[in-house]
Amino acid sequence: MSQFKFWNDVNSLLIMDGPVSGPVPRWERKKQGNSSNGSLDNSRNNSLKPSSSSSALNSTKTPVKGGENDYQKSKTPAKTPSRKTPKKKTPTPNKLSKTPGADRFIPCRSANNFDLAHLKLSLDDNAETDSPTHKELQRVMAENIHGNSMNQRILSYQNKAPSAPEGFVNPMRVVYTQSKTPASVKSSSRYIPQAPDRILDAPDIVDDYYLNLMDWGSNNILAAALGAHVYLWNAGTGNIDQLLELEGNDYVCSLAWIQEGNILAVGTTNGSVELWDCSRTKKLRIMDGHSARVGSLSWNAHILSSGCRSGRIIHHDVRQQNHLVTTLTGHDQEVCGLRWSPDGKYLASGGNDNVLNIWQAVSGGHHTENQALHTFTQHQAAVKALAWCPWQPHVLASGGGTADRHIRFWNCNTGSCINSVDTKSQVCAILWSSTYKEIVSGHGYANNELIVWKYPSMTKIAELTGHTARVLHLAASPDGTTVLSAGADETLRLWRCFDKPSTSKTKEAAKAKTKPSALKQCIR
Repeated sequence: MSQFKFWNDVNSLLIMDGPVSGPVPRWERKKQGNSSNGSLDNSRNNSLKPSSSSSALNSTKTPVKGGENDYQKSKTPAKTPSRKTPKKKTPTPNKLSKTPGADRFIPCRSANNFDLAHLKLSLDDNAETDSPTHKELQRVMAENIHGNSMNQRILSYQNKAPSAPEGFVNPMRVVYTQSKTPASVKSSSRYIPQAPDRILDAPDIVDDYYLNLMDWGSNNILAAALGAHVYLWNAGTGNIDQLLELEGNDYVCSLAWIQEGNILAVGTTNGSVELWDCSRTKKLRIMDGHSARVGSLSWNAHILSSGCRSGRIIHHDVRQQNHLVTTLTGHDQEVCGLRWSPDGKYLASGGNDNVLNIWQAVSGGHHTENQALHTFTQHQAAVKALAWCPWQPHVLASGGGTADRHIRFWNCNTGSCINSVDTKSQVCAILWSSTYKEIVSGHGYANNELIVWKYPSMTKIAELTGHTARVLHLAASPDGTTVLSAGADETLRLWRCFDKPSTSKTKEAAKAKTKPSALKQCIR
């Protein structure tokens, strides 16, 4: 009876104190389960009023030696401060669930490898008790069985963050990026001077769209035809020499350097083609065959192709006394454009009849078949501007006259037109850059300018103005950095359109040079 009465007294005291409202938090129930004496946590005891009955309750479950004083000593507060309750309102727990709420966030359970996670957790639990030899054995076995999967993260986000709405600007980002440009961000466009590097006089230049009066050879010598004279400008030394002068009313119609060497071909109005050795200033031979002026010339090894005003094209073998090899009749009017491809497989010819022909070289030879491989009639004006792509020898760029004004790109392997762009102006000449994927075009009516295009997008990079009349001819220096334009205003202008990217070695070499560049000398 005494024991039964004791428990009634204890229950009465607990009823008077009142139970704690709300469910017991999970972390407190976990501590109660793990505790051997079943006593409440310090923070739990702090929320209850101390009483002798509560101490008696604890003393009955866990006897303490020394009586009440020892029990008070055993209930000293912990060194760490108790956790304070946050002021903000916590979400109401689900009544159906046993726990008040979720204790972690898992982004995507389907993408998680729970078996691997359990293995890694079990390895971590046994890491302190295992011997070094056993740890090494576990590591080797894990690498052999799981491979690189041991280095994967247990939890990871599988989807990227949503993108900002259109037009959104982060104000904090502007603070840091408004005044400075990051060093890692490079400029997408390069600098192209808008003014010519030098201006040369070209008096008595013939203002004729169908002629080709300028050529810059691999020996770094520019040949310029001014009326009945041919002048040579040595870009290395800056010297200007007269090569020849025609007699009577005859004038020079075309010029072309051989690919390698000092041989210059000169086409005249009487239908003859002259070969000159410029190193000795000596005429080597005269080759006849045309009945009218020769307005276009192009070399392919030892074969010289010439285009006439009558529309005929002749292949000359300069090694033989009987130089005439083949005659082509693919045009009804003057042949004003003539270009061999860099690999020597194709010859492109453009005429005043608005026709562009592609001739294929014979197998094992340097001249072409008698029949054109492709005939293109898309141009609506004379086709004089022709240029082959240096890195794609089968790609040709062609430009039309005033009535056409288009630059068209052709794939000569398939005979198809790749692209076409309206330049809004007469196209007189085209050059490809050997350094960049760009082209430069010279224009006549009505803008009289040079345009640098990005290939293959054909977006304008720069417009170079200065000529007061149409740009008749273009020529590129052997290193590909400088473009020479010859205008009907009797001026030659040197443009540094394609300067190569500077490196430390090239800068040191430029500083070591004591001799000034020929383009920097005053030639005018």
